Amino acid sequence: MKKGSPYGTHRVLDPLGVLPQPAIKLDNNMEIYANEILIDVQTLNIDSASFTQIRKEANDNIDEIKNTIMSIVAGRGKHHNPVTGSGGMLIGTVEKIGEDLIGKAPLKVGDKIATLVSLSLTPLRIDNIIEIRKDVDQVDIEGKAILFESGIYAVLPNDMPENLALSVLDVAGAPAQTAKLVKPGDTVVVLGGTGKSGMLCLYEAQKRAGITGKIICIGSRQSTLKRVKDANLADYYIKADATNAVEILEKVKKITKGEMADIVINVVNIPNTEMSSILVTKDGGTIYFFSMATSFTKAALGAEGVGKDINMIIGNGYTKDHAEIALNIMRESETLRNIFTNLYA
Repeated sequence: MKKGSPYGTHRVLDPLGVLPQPAIKLDNNMEIYANEILIDVQTLNIDSASFTQIRKEANDNIDEIKNTIMSIVAGRGKHHNPVTGSGGMLIGTVEKIGEDLIGKAPLKVGDKIATLVSLSLTPLRIDNIIEIRKDVDQVDIEGKAILFESGIYAVLPNDMPENLALSVLDVAGAPAQTAKLVKPGDTVVVLGGTGKSGMLCLYEAQKRAGITGKIICIGSRQSTLKRVKDANLADYYIKADATNAVEILEKVKKITKGEMADIVINVVNIPNTEMSSILVTKDGGTIYFFSMATSFTKAALGAEGVGKDINMIIGNGYTKDHAEIALNIMRESETLRNIFTNLYA
């Protein structure tokens, strides 16, 4: 067996010299190198920003969504949305382990795993799309994928359904980063708090801020806000368009009596929500942009334009123990587990 780079650069076809994520095209030949793992793929969990863009472009037509996904993978050798730049993650069964990793990686053939690296850097071949569940951004396929030596993963837990675990692991970085950022007494705004990652972030923010904290959930639909309110995941609930920065500013200003938020977490899956986040953050506060629809340019220049001295964190999908932190929410909260089971499993 040939040995490749631990970061997968040996799979890059175009342009040469870059890492797999920013590459335009990868080699998705499924003959593995000595330091790779071959996965028999079961389900793709497409990144929310990516799937939303694909749905809109396809006018919600299942056949067009299928054609778009197949076209992206056929052209790029990976699921790397050329519009959003994002991918997602997958679950599947370990089919083969490269000889250099046998005994080193704590895996064996037959283990069911979720990859915790983006599909935008994962060599992928789709042989057939079995089902598209457009309401939960999941696509069941027949196909194969490659996990590089540096790739991280989680063995699926045996105490919850696979699709439930997949839906949680897909956004595991968001609640785990929330747990690191939020301190007792903080005022926290979660923009997009009614979605999958938003609900997990609200739960962690509530737990970390404690009884002296203040948790504000912002969502765009009354029905999803009601679901979050019924679950008692926040102290205040705001119905507003995430792109309407002035409306959101006024509503948060009223709730906080002008003090604004210590921490703002943006998990919205559409563009142009940067200024809404910036305006409701107090000077010296922190914004965590987890959304893949975020524009660095709009955030940086927008904060400068309104004279905001704030910390802005780009959402890193990985943080230490993020998989266990996210999955543990399903074990701690029967209410959230029921919601996630009904929606995603």
